[in-house]
Amino acid sequence: MDKRRVIYYSDEQNDEFSVAEIEPRRIGKDYVYIHDSRFKRFTHFFWYRIVALPIAYIYLKGVFGHRIVGAKKLVKAGGRGFFMYGNHTQDIADALIPTFTAFPKTVYVIVHPNNVSMPVLGRITPSLGALPLPDDLAAYKNFKQAVNTRCEQGCCITVYPEAHIWPYYTKIRPFPDTSFDYPAKLGAPVFTFTNTYRRRRFFRHPRIVTCVDGPFWPDMEKPVKKRRAELREKAYRAMTKRSELSDHVQIKYIKQEKKQ
Repeated sequence: MDKRRVIYYSDEQNDEFSVAEIEPRRIGKDYVYIHDSRFKRFTHFFWYRIVALPIAYIYLKGVFGHRIVGAKKLVKAGGRGFFMYGNHTQDIADALIPTFTAFPKTVYVIVHPNNVSMPVLGRITPSLGALPLPDDLAAYKNFKQAVNTRCEQGCCITVYPEAHIWPYYTKIRPFPDTSFDYPAKLGAPVFTFTNTYRRRRFFRHPRIVTCVDGPFWPDMEKPVKKRRAELREKAYRAMTKRSELSDHVQIKYIKQEKKQ
């Protein structure tokens, strides 16, 4: 449990407050995003469906009393792939919540290389759907192809546009529209899932209630930059409105000016 009660910040877009200390591996052109072997497909099924789902369910329910509101909206995507954007406020829970929000869809999460760099779990997280951000142009081509392929397969691709973890933060930080380039180019629907924090008596942790909104569709008759800007605005407004439902402050965030 994060025991901090006050966190001072100066930059909403770049400050990072995760307590994890991991040396990230380099994601270069040799990193394989999609494995075609039967063994790799089996390990994905095993770790994702047999091992991870039951443990994740117990963790989210037991620690946070997790609930999801509005998940039925996801059926409006039909059988096609879609993108979900959420606020980044937990180390472990944020890797698990999308799986239950989009269930029974297979979920892939765009993550920082830290998530595939841990000594043991780093070997498992790719089988759980982690798509680490690339470090060079050659790797980016493979990454982009993986995102496109998973979308074409009808999967859910999850993005945390805030990028950095702010534990238990109850507002939505400003984020750029760059991560909306994927659905803008693919013509895929966008949904948002906003994790809100609700007060619970007699519990150390507040309840997390995940609120789903959407779909937001890109206007394919407009230029790509215009499409992604519009998607970003719709997502940001929806998440900001939902964040107002939080009624518990676990950690107080105080802004201070940057030192010159």
